[in-house]
Amino acid sequence: MKTALLIIDVQDALCTGEWAMFDIGRVIDTINGLSARARAAGVPVVLVQHEEDEGPMQFGAAGWQLADGLDVSPADDRVRKKTPNSFHGTDLRRLLQAQQIGHLIVCGLQSDFCVDTTVRQALALGYDVTLAEDAHSTMDNGVLTAAQITAHHNATLKHFTSFGPRMTVVPAGEVTIEA
Repeated sequence: MKTALLIIDVQDALCTGEWAMFDIGRVIDTINGLSARARAAGVPVVLVQHEEDEGPMQFGAAGWQLADGLDVSPADDRVRKKTPNSFHGTDLRRLLQAQQIGHLIVCGLQSDFCVDTTVRQALALGYDVTLAEDAHSTMDNGVLTAAQITAHHNATLKHFTSFGPRMTVVPAGEVTIEA
């Protein structure tokens, strides 16, 4: 089964300033390690960028750009989205089907919004999913800390077996990356 690495919303507005996600420097370093391994193995890397009609995440705005510290390649595929679901209203599924991808390694931002929603949709669409448990983040929400939110999503998503495809949640260093 062919694999792709999906990097969700690692964009400037979510990595700097007042909206910077928890422990973002470490998270970006971990994502960069995954993407380097993926590219070395010939695994496609898909960069997903969220956009809104106005504000810092508006298409083309400084905050919409990929984060400065994120390693990217001209060969990486790019997908623009307007909802937390990376599949909804995008060409992501068509792109994955064209490359016969059946397994997704997922990382990025935010654990409780776009990462969670995309993982659940990928499972519903029949993809096997590996979530790199230390390569996604969010921010405190007034009820829980970012670390608690991320830990909760790792624990919850690990047990999503009702869709049939396999769901795996492991540290990035334990993610198997094979084309």
